Amino acid sequence: QVQLVESGGGLVQTGDSLKLSCAASGGRLSTYNVGWFRQLPGKEREFVASIDRSGMITTVEDFVQGRAAVSRDNVKDTVDLQMNNLKPEDTATYYCAAQSSANRFDPRNGYDSWGQGTQVIVSS
Repeated sequence: QVQLVESGGGLVQTGDSLKLSCAASGGRLSTYNVGWFRQLPGKEREFVASIDRSGMITTVEDFVQGRAAVSRDNVKDTVDLQMNNLKPEDTATYYCAAQSSANRFDPRNGYDSWGQGTQVIVSS
């Protein structure tokens, strides 16, 4: 099973931007569909965005629509989540997850491998 590591989190101010990256060991991330999820303090984990193996199909949840974009960096073999105009309600731990590309791409479900998360704190 591929192991995932997220990076790029930190403390930012309202309106700032961040780029979160997901990298893999034990496999090539380019062979997986990849999703980003977040868990707000005291809440359940929720879907943020995803990208299929080809990079052609991306899905972004409504609450970050227009403020977030997911993409692949095939040179670095990472999947990045660019978040702009951050708000205090975006404060959460962000996780990336990998889904086998052997089955039909499900943007929100069916993820097998998860990273440990990277924390994002947005101050007002």
